[in-house]
Amino acid sequence: MSGPSLAPYILKRPWLRNWMVPFANWYANASGYRRLGLKADDLIPEENDTVQLALKRLPPKEAYDRVFRLRRAFQASLAHQLLPPGEQTKPEDDRPYLSPIIEEIEAENKERADLDSLVVSKK
Repeated sequence: MSGPSLAPYILKRPWLRNWMVPFANWYANASGYRRLGLKADDLIPEENDTVQLALKRLPPKEAYDRVFRLRRAFQASLAHQLLPPGEQTKPEDDRPYLSPIIEEIEAENKERADLDSLVVSKK
């Protein structure tokens, strides 16, 4: 699911971070998901088994909030309206809540695959 990322490289260099962060904020605002009250992790497709497992591991409150955001965004989309500014997702509220769980599951799967392919030889 996860691919290579330049984010750690960019965030370690202040001059590059100062140049890229405003562009990243502009891009996130231009995509429009925040105007519908969604977070970035709400856009992750659910068809993957890893994501399904991560959704099952979400705390009940976070799972309820996710379903509420998705339903509210769907209703706003059907009505061809954006949410009022007070209900839109603010950049400081748009924090990952599902991605860390997905990364944890991917690490578990990798460890399981490594252990399953372990060969023990006697001398």
